[in-house]
Amino acid sequence: MPPPDHPDAESIAQDVFTALADPTRRGILAELARHGPATATDLAGRLPISRQAIAKHLGLLADTGLVRPEAGERRRIRYRLQAGPVAVAQSFLAALARDWDSHLTALVDHLDRTKGNES
Repeated sequence: MPPPDHPDAESIAQDVFTALADPTRRGILAELARHGPATATDLAGRLPISRQAIAKHLGLLADTGLVRPEAGERRRIRYRLQAGPVAVAQSFLAALARDWDSHLTALVDHLDRTKGNES
């Protein structure tokens, strides 16, 4: 996974935000976070959607790097959470927050100066 200042970081962050926009994918990630690696069949037993739908969502999550497929027993594929893409997205959000904070601070300073001139 590239560092947050890598040229692909914005693309990775966009993929993460797109993946997280879907409540089913967030549910799958939450299940993996709570219980550790699992197969699509395991997840279908815990979530109110079909195994086929879960497999489709796991494929998208794997494409974004949020989960990693691992070969298991009897050709069963287990999926494990990956923190790298989330770290890139977090860095993107932190930079955005810093930009907002600096703009808001400048606005407050401007308003304070304007208010001082009115007195």
